[in-house]
Amino acid sequence: MHWLYLLGSLACLGLAMMRSMPTFGVLVLLAGSLALLVMFLLGWLNARISSSSRDASHIMTAEELRMLREQAEARKAARSEDSTHRS
Repeated sequence: MHWLYLLGSLACLGLAMMRSMPTFGVLVLLAGSLALLVMFLLGWLNARISSSSRDASHIMTAEELRMLREQAEARKAARSEDSTHRS
């Protein structure tokens, strides 16, 4: 979709190059071309960033982190208990 902004920008530049327009029309077309070019760049950057970002569903909640900590502490306590019984 953002490629349409680039095509619009190029069309505005092409129309601004016509000599049969008044100065105000050329300025409006140049401003429109600049605005469309900025919109194209923002859309392109948005597409690049969103394609390389991670899926938010893989982020762990605080509850899941707490459960993992408790499991790790339980395993650590079990290992230390086994090592004291062996000695």
